Amino acid sequence: MDRETVAGMNRITYRIIGAAIEVHRGLGPGLLESAYEECLCHEIGLLGLKYQRQVPLPVVYKGVALDCNYRMDVVVEEMVLLELKSVQSIVPDHIAQLMTYLKLSSLKLGLLINFNVDVLKEGIVRRKNGYLSDEPQRNHDL
Repeated sequence: MDRETVAGMNRITYRIIGAAIEVHRGLGPGLLESAYEECLCHEIGLLGLKYQRQVPLPVVYKGVALDCNYRMDVVVEEMVLLELKSVQSIVPDHIAQLMTYLKLSSLKLGLLINFNVDVLKEGIVRRKNGYLSDEPQRNHDL
């Protein structure tokens, strides 16, 4: 990826995280994922960012796209995947889901956001799609 694309993705993720923090401040932890999705999409829309909700994600097997009922929670600017949770804690399966969805969708960047935390920063995981380049996967501090 070129520097301009990376800079653009960083600006978008910064704005998304700001919107998520705004939602968390307003609602706090403890609601269902669907409530956070609705409110976060409202905030993202107020920022003027384009988004899609519950985007179908086919599995391509032997050249055939199969509908296996996978859905990406939110895709922002056709570039950033948001997987939203409202769980006790993020476990490796949640991160594996994010990475699998990035691989299947060919999107470049994903945010896993768990709203069921006291401080939202502790519930955010950012991952780059390691299947798009030869660059090693790294953890990113927020």
